[in-house]
Amino acid sequence: MDRDERARLEVVVAQGERLAPVAERVHAHRQEVTRAADEAGARLTSRMTRLRPSGTRGWRVLALGRGDDVLLGQLVARAALTGLDASEQEVLDDLALRVPRAVDAARALVGLRRLVTFGARRTRAETQARWLLLHQRDWGADPEAWLARMDAQTREPTLPLAPDAALHPHVGLVDLLGGPTDHQQVVALGDAATVVDAPDAPDAPGAPDAPDAPDAPGAPVAPHALDLRDLPAVLPPLATVITRADEARQQALTAGEAVRAVAADRLLAQMPVDRLREATGERLRIGPLTDAGITTVAQVLARDHDAPDLEAVPGVGPVTARRIRGAAQTLRTLALDDAPVRLDPDDRTPQTTRLLERLRTWDLLRQTAKATDLVALAQTLLPLADHVTDRTTHLAVLGDAPVEDLLDLLLPVLERARELRDALARAQQDDPWVDFADRPAHYLALLSELGLVEETGTHGDLPEDVVEAVRAQELDTAYLTVPLRGYQSFAARFALVQEKVLIGDEMGLGKTVEALAVLAHRATEGARWFLVVCPAAVLSSWVREVDAKTGLEPRRLHGTDRQAELARWRADGGVAVTTYSTLASLGEDLGGFEVDALVVDEAHYVKNPTAQRSRRVAALVARTQHVLLLTGTPLENRVGEFATLVGYLRPDLLDGLGDSPVDFRRRIAPVYLRRNTEDVLVELPELVEVEEWLELSAADEVAYRDAVAAGSFMAMRRAAFASGRRSAKLAHLLEVVAEAEENGRRVIVFSYFRDVLDRVAASLPGPVFGPLTGSVPPARRQQVVDDFSRAAGGAALVAQIQAVGVGLNIQAASVVVLCEPQLKPTTEWQAVARARRMGQLQTVQVHRLLTEDSVDERLVELLSAKAGTFDRYARISETAQSAPEAFDLSEADLARRVVAAERARLFPDEDGTVMMGR
Repeated sequence: MDRDERARLEVVVAQGERLAPVAERVHAHRQEVTRAADEAGARLTSRMTRLRPSGTRGWRVLALGRGDDVLLGQLVARAALTGLDASEQEVLDDLALRVPRAVDAARALVGLRRLVTFGARRTRAETQARWLLLHQRDWGADPEAWLARMDAQTREPTLPLAPDAALHPHVGLVDLLGGPTDHQQVVALGDAATVVDAPDAPDAPGAPDAPDAPDAPGAPVAPHALDLRDLPAVLPPLATVITRADEARQQALTAGEAVRAVAADRLLAQMPVDRLREATGERLRIGPLTDAGITTVAQVLARDHDAPDLEAVPGVGPVTARRIRGAAQTLRTLALDDAPVRLDPDDRTPQTTRLLERLRTWDLLRQTAKATDLVALAQTLLPLADHVTDRTTHLAVLGDAPVEDLLDLLLPVLERARELRDALARAQQDDPWVDFADRPAHYLALLSELGLVEETGTHGDLPEDVVEAVRAQELDTAYLTVPLRGYQSFAARFALVQEKVLIGDEMGLGKTVEALAVLAHRATEGARWFLVVCPAAVLSSWVREVDAKTGLEPRRLHGTDRQAELARWRADGGVAVTTYSTLASLGEDLGGFEVDALVVDEAHYVKNPTAQRSRRVAALVARTQHVLLLTGTPLENRVGEFATLVGYLRPDLLDGLGDSPVDFRRRIAPVYLRRNTEDVLVELPELVEVEEWLELSAADEVAYRDAVAAGSFMAMRRAAFASGRRSAKLAHLLEVVAEAEENGRRVIVFSYFRDVLDRVAASLPGPVFGPLTGSVPPARRQQVVDDFSRAAGGAALVAQIQAVGVGLNIQAASVVVLCEPQLKPTTEWQAVARARRMGQLQTVQVHRLLTEDSVDERLVELLSAKAGTFDRYARISETAQSAPEAFDLSEADLARRVVAAERARLFPDEDGTVMMGR
């Protein structure tokens, strides 16, 4: 190496000694910042969730929270490092890693040290010297300034970055999450989720200026009422609700069997050991058991289970013991098969309480599971819930669709999830018997759906081929929010299979919900326009039932807002509810408009084919594919009227029909379904009917004789109340009501006559509601009934029998008083059914107030034939073109016969001499 090379080497070595420490510091800093950023990026991206709900192109979502500002700051620190190309990076690597070693070795060739350096050390020094001289030119014109700029960054602290700036391009997170998209924004969580614009990242040494944020994406939008912080807690139950509903159903079944077992054990505890003989065809010696104090089958089972020593009983050997055990087990099996599952508030066993709890939980879960779209979305969102914790404060969202669309999807899911969580929590905390008392029919329907209560007569008198077709019909209850009894489900499927039907179930069995089940099923098939025609008295009830028991929209086509509701119904669909009278004014609006299903409630209103409303309904029936005529009283005075209703549906069924009830029943079977209360509601409390025969008081006799003399049938019927408190009927009525109120029972008092109701209401001392008469608007009637139902303890509702006999449900009452016999058997049956219907928990007492030697006796005699005729024809789903004379009797004929009979009894002589008594 000559002098010039040595001189150059001295300069290079000196420069390397100055640059190397700085380069080492810069290099180490950059490596540490990069390492930290890599780890931060890995931790952040591990929490990214890819969401692709059905019908969307999907989003990438990153949950950010407390502590993530440090990780984001580490990403920013890496992004802020001075950018180096490959050659610059190579220079930095050389200065930091190789130059220190080369300078250390080449220093041996500088100054006097070159004179004492020999051998391998000199060779190594020369090699490094040549490398330094060769690469010194790569360091650039001013490497000191270059390194100084980067060295300044080593003294800058890593600052945290607020999560709302996470998606700023300068941060680099977007690239880590898969690259930019059309829409990318940060959602700040809290009481309301807010989509925020991405602000500029904080300035950092060496960081380029951030570009202006575009108008979209990133434009602020209105906050959403959405708090995702409890997503991990509430979402999984919703996502797994289908499986949990199945599990809850099985738990309810198990709880029901436990109740059945308790009932069976109670029966066995009362069953004498003599019954063991009936369980086996062999002779058993029972005497030794009774001698040993074993008197019941339950004691036999307990003795055998707890201390298997039947053989030790004197007189009982091994063979006899084996036969006794077998007989006892057979009886227990039979008892379990026959034991009822009853929910009795007066017998709250741990098993029935647990059953109620299980039923409520199952009902909540299965109703939620019907929201299949929300459940599927909840399942899609589960991975996001795994990454959201109590430390999460923001969501970084990137997608091809606006972020607001994702929030709009999340909102209903989160709301339903919270509703489910809260409802399940209440179900665990609340007394289940309180809810049962409020909704007994609902729970009994759940028992029916589980097969835990017996139902017979479900099929009515339908032929087997129709029954089989109905069984094969599926019923989609996605739009139905209440459970169905087995017989109710059958009726709905019958209507779907046969399309045009008459449902004649007895009152209280739930014809309304059967019709709603049909509409709900048709809605799942895409049907949108449904029409219900009903009497004005029940219009409000129909609107409330549609709203409460289905997911369909009720439309009230009645009153001042009728036209606006009609326009909404025609545009958007729903269940339009109108009255027979309003239907007349809707003729042009419904002309040519196709209705997907028609329900005609209280269809006996159109039994007269010549009436205008009957013609309007018939025209609708003729052009509608699915039709349900509903009536609990298809026959009243003339059997031919029933044929009229059948004729609306299937006129061909009446062609060539004879007058045989058997033939008529067979012919109309395809359209007519009727079930009786006792056949399907086996759990319904007992009906106790009492005919209270009373003697007319002296004042009553005077009023009654005057009415007969005047030939006034109506005055005769109410004469027993004309004398006020001197009336035998009123006095006894007060006793009945007083006793009922002392026992905490509510009472309904029915009369045909308003003046009778006024006297009763004025005479009753306790809480009195009413009188409800035909002049009281339907909405007000319902309000009075609601107030009566909520009254504490005993109370009385006074009502005109024809005003409340249709549409109103009064399960709160368990005592019914009929002030006088009615002219139609169905009128009384309807009145009693107002209280004795599904959901009633108490035995219903019916008190008929009757006076001897009066119009009451004549009416009872004549009407008994009418009731028997109705049973023979209507109650077994059959009728005829004609009926016995007693049934065809009109009210006018009835009045004439009664007045004539009473005049003949009281005034047999033409001179007017009165003969008292019979």
